[in-house]
Amino acid sequence: MTAEQVAIIIPALNEEGALPTLLAEIPAQIAKWVIVVDNGSTDATADVARATGAIVASEPTRGYGRACLKGFQTACELGATIVVYMDGDGSDDPADLAMMLAPLQEGRADVVVGSRVGPRSERGAIPPQARLGNWLVSHMISLLYRVQLHDIGSFRVIRCSVLADLKMREMTFGWPVEMLVKAARQGYRIQELPIHYRRRSHGRSKVAGTITGSIKAAYYMLSTTLRYTGAREQHG
Repeated sequence: MTAEQVAIIIPALNEEGALPTLLAEIPAQIAKWVIVVDNGSTDATADVARATGAIVASEPTRGYGRACLKGFQTACELGATIVVYMDGDGSDDPADLAMMLAPLQEGRADVVVGSRVGPRSERGAIPPQARLGNWLVSHMISLLYRVQLHDIGSFRVIRCSVLADLKMREMTFGWPVEMLVKAARQGYRIQELPIHYRRRSHGRSKVAGTITGSIKAAYYMLSTTLRYTGAREQHG
């Protein structure tokens, strides 16, 4: 598997401050395409991304899942066979890209998820309320499907054929949970790796930065988990 088949997808909402540093940190030749999905930003997110040479895809209807889906559709149109999802706030470290891609490129996994709760993460990068919600959902999935998961993070790598087969439907923060539940249910190989998770470089998180945002995200994650685990016999 060569780097020419890899597309990095970065959903972004008002991340003009963080994007320049993040995009500059992506190692040369690690991927052929870097796609920034502008999810209805009111700042210069799209202009900043274009200035660095990234492809900008527009998804004006806000929703994390909507942005992820738009990025995937764009990657497929370009001819990608592997997609990498990273947050646009600089918390995911591009230095981990080679490590995250290796299991797929070597044929050892179909989905790789970065764990933010390991020893390589910066202290305080994940607020307690976000850590609790992720712990609950990841343990539910682990118990139901015997998959070793400790976190539901945004940094993940997946084969395009696998993601297409999952027939994703969640247009909210439930997208990452739906991906993992469906992949586990359909027998795809999921590997979790500890990543160097950092404090966001600019601004405040739209999710974990507020109690309201954390509660809303936890609700979507938990409800998505229950919805799809409660229908194991169905596919899609």
